[in-house]
Amino acid sequence: MILELHDSWKPYLQSEFNKPYFKNLSNFITTEYKNKTCFPPKNQIFNAFNYCHFEDVKVVIIGQDPYHGLGQAHGLSFSVNDTVKHPPSLVNIFKEIETDIGKAYPKTGNLKHWANQGVLLLNATLTVRAHQAGSHQKKGWENFTDNVIKLINDYKTGVVFLLWGGFAKQKGKLIDQEKHHILTSGHPSPLSANRGHWFGNKHFSTANKLLEQEGLVAIDW
Repeated sequence: MILELHDSWKPYLQSEFNKPYFKNLSNFITTEYKNKTCFPPKNQIFNAFNYCHFEDVKVVIIGQDPYHGLGQAHGLSFSVNDTVKHPPSLVNIFKEIETDIGKAYPKTGNLKHWANQGVLLLNATLTVRAHQAGSHQKKGWENFTDNVIKLINDYKTGVVFLLWGGFAKQKGKLIDQEKHHILTSGHPSPLSANRGHWFGNKHFSTANKLLEQEGLVAIDW
């Protein structure tokens, strides 16, 4: 596995890379990418850490799995490459932004511009086999990404965590609510959103208000 991630993260994560579970994970991922079609491309697995540097993290959005269709995933949760059709969850994210802050629905589903402003778009599992959702779960990625959440919790203050859906809400136990802000709602997937658990959560305007209270620049969603 190619460990391509920004230098700002390495002092915090180097010990993680040396742990037995991570070495086993790395061997598994190397074999999977050699023998199967997997996403995202292997040089983009750690893109969440490349586009959002450690010192810049001020919002964390936790996804579960990368998209498993051709050309979709590029290492940022909920994001797709330019020109790729927007998946249903992303459509609902953009619809909520429209009604929450009045920003027009965008042409591209690429969320790099969020990451560049300090939004860590972190999937709990960073890889997946093509067309097989969950195929790389319980191989070690969850240990790694839980420890990423813990280090943000420990070394930073005033971070806004957006926890969408039951899976993401479980990560709340890793976060000190005395130091950080947690906003929860249903998942933006159609199943949850159409039941009234997503639309109207106003997470984007609320996150910006919290950031401004912390003396930080709001996100241009």
